[in-house]
Amino acid sequence: MDPMDRLSEFMKKLTLLLCLASCLASALSIHSLAAQETSKSGVVFDVSDFESAGATGTWPDHWPQKAESSIESEAGNHFIRMESQVPGEMVMLYREVPIPEGVEAVEFSWKQRVTGLKRGEKSWFDARIMMEFMDAAREKVSPSGPTSNRSRDTNGWESKSVVFNLPEGARFIKFMPCLFNVAAGTYDLDDVVFKAIPKLSPEDDPAHQRKLAAMRKAQAQRDKALKNYEKHGGNMFANGDFQKDSNSDGRPDSWGSPKGDMSYGSEGGNNFLRLQSDSTDKMVMHYSKLDIPAGAEALEFSWDWRVTDLKPGLEPWHDARIMMKFLDRSGKKLPGAADSYTRRSTDGWQHRSRKMLVPEGAVSMEIMPTLFNVKSGVLELDNLKLTMIDPAPLLAAKKKRAATRAFLHVDAEAPNKANWPPELKVVGNRLHDTDGNEVWLQGVNIASMEWNPRGENVLKSAQVAIEDWGANVIRLPVKGKYWLDEKKGEEYQALVNDFITYVANRGAYVVLDLHHYRAPRPEDAEFWTEAAIAYKGHPAVLFDLLNEPHGTSWETWRNGGFIDTRKTKADEDAFLSEEDLLKSKQGYQAVGMQGLLDVVRQAGADNIVVIGGLDWAYDLSGVLKGYAIEEHPGGHGIMYATHVYPWKKGWQKSFLDVAEQHPILVGEVGADANKMDWMDHALQEDAETWVPAMIGVIQKHKLNWTAWCFHPKASPRLLLDWQYTPTPFWGEPVIEAFKGKQFKLDRLR
Repeated sequence: MDPMDRLSEFMKKLTLLLCLASCLASALSIHSLAAQETSKSGVVFDVSDFESAGATGTWPDHWPQKAESSIESEAGNHFIRMESQVPGEMVMLYREVPIPEGVEAVEFSWKQRVTGLKRGEKSWFDARIMMEFMDAAREKVSPSGPTSNRSRDTNGWESKSVVFNLPEGARFIKFMPCLFNVAAGTYDLDDVVFKAIPKLSPEDDPAHQRKLAAMRKAQAQRDKALKNYEKHGGNMFANGDFQKDSNSDGRPDSWGSPKGDMSYGSEGGNNFLRLQSDSTDKMVMHYSKLDIPAGAEALEFSWDWRVTDLKPGLEPWHDARIMMKFLDRSGKKLPGAADSYTRRSTDGWQHRSRKMLVPEGAVSMEIMPTLFNVKSGVLELDNLKLTMIDPAPLLAAKKKRAATRAFLHVDAEAPNKANWPPELKVVGNRLHDTDGNEVWLQGVNIASMEWNPRGENVLKSAQVAIEDWGANVIRLPVKGKYWLDEKKGEEYQALVNDFITYVANRGAYVVLDLHHYRAPRPEDAEFWTEAAIAYKGHPAVLFDLLNEPHGTSWETWRNGGFIDTRKTKADEDAFLSEEDLLKSKQGYQAVGMQGLLDVVRQAGADNIVVIGGLDWAYDLSGVLKGYAIEEHPGGHGIMYATHVYPWKKGWQKSFLDVAEQHPILVGEVGADANKMDWMDHALQEDAETWVPAMIGVIQKHKLNWTAWCFHPKASPRLLLDWQYTPTPFWGEPVIEAFKGKQFKLDRLR
């Protein structure tokens, strides 16, 4: 072909391509404009009529296939079916429907047929379609979509439709047709269509109109409640003192007939409500629901109660209590009301009261006096009063609490090993780091994780103790039961780890203290196996094997043996929980301190181990009488612990003699201006004379020490409050000692 002919042919093809490109661009532009106008055009963006799948024998696209679902056919029409096969189990065909760009409102239409339906145990256990929304990041977007439910069979097929506005940011519809925990039933669906429509005005939006109607109804209820409040003399309870009985039938007006284990009592002409239980299988409750008066911003609930012969049940909340809940207009629980409870009988009638702010959106309140699965007991109530009060003092207190929470909040940190302290080992009767430098541990006990698995401001306390007070070691009491708990153990261990990391990041050490008493139990060996594996080789962690051994021979202390059932009182009885108190009295086979050390070393941990003596970890004299614990080759050594308080005598033989040969940790030490009530006050030396002498002996012999206690409610207190104000009798001298002030030892005790 001639070159000019080839050029001419090329130009024709190029012209054709340019023309096609122009047409394609126009089409794309039109499509784009159409997409932008989708919300106004009535475009169907998702449809399921099940005909194609039914005809080809395939499962419909984007619908989950489950054992309880099937594609059915009747007279040539195909539809999808859900069928309940196991009573009480959820049957749901969950799918996600993408929402095209620009769609602001949707018309959802469908056909349904419900047959053989038997509702489940709850009123909402029925046939229903639920919808929620997600954004582009697949996070939930509120509010949720409309719910259509059916609690009884339909009369054949019925057509349904709803319209709704989409919440801002919605990109997916979570479409959830289901048989919601029904006892039996079949739910058929067909012609499921989602169509874009123009955004609904408030007047045309059913959801908005329902909301307005609910608000009007709630306001009417509150207005009526205000009139009743005034009618009852400024009390949300009608006849709250139970005295009015218009027809003299023994039933106070407005309280109805008592049911089950409830009755009305009378003494000396005074009437009251009585709840009684004799079985942990029972929850005896009186239920009241009270509408909150219009204008109420704060309430005070007061009552008199008498609790007799109370024996709590198996769980911590199995007691006598008054449960309280605020509810919004949909019946949803709101925060702001806390239960009042007791696990002990009262000494006759006692008056109680509680003030609370009314949360935004609250329209009613539930008040439920309850004997909650107790073994036995009687709860009697009188003079119930729920009154409106000035919210200003409560708002001021709330603001103060928020400021305190912000002050006490400290974020957990990632490990910063460059700041961690060097590993320690025992050299003679001292501690040395890896460079051979002597290290003197001086710090505090940060308590609470032995009684509260969430701890109480432990990271903030570590920050203040180390950065402000100058501590270089923290003793952390922990509870083995929390650590080993199958459900919440991981959460507890994570908090322990956060604490250790936080302290180590500041170049300080942690003495991990298994905080219980008497003699090591088999479960203590399980705890130390796990803890040793978790922290073996951690340069900041020392292991305190058992808080306060007592009540055994030195032989049993060292090597283990059977611990008899305890029949006499012990010092720790004053602060043990009821469960732990019962357990502490039972006999068991003790492991022995040597056995616990062996467990730690067999787990591969060479960390320094701290071992307390007898007499609640005070007396170490047996260490010099043939009962010293034998270290394993490669272990970093043993430090013995003594706990010294103002009633302990014989310092020389109890711990100073041992300090000449072994490193000592005075693991608990302190005095309070308020003497311990569980011990004769005459046996306790005053803090003003004891504190200087105790710090003086620590400094003279350079004993490692962790003062008890860095918590304003754990005596002897180092703190007055959660602003970390030091107590003048103990906290201030400890700070002075950490900063180098020398205290005079007048005499040994």
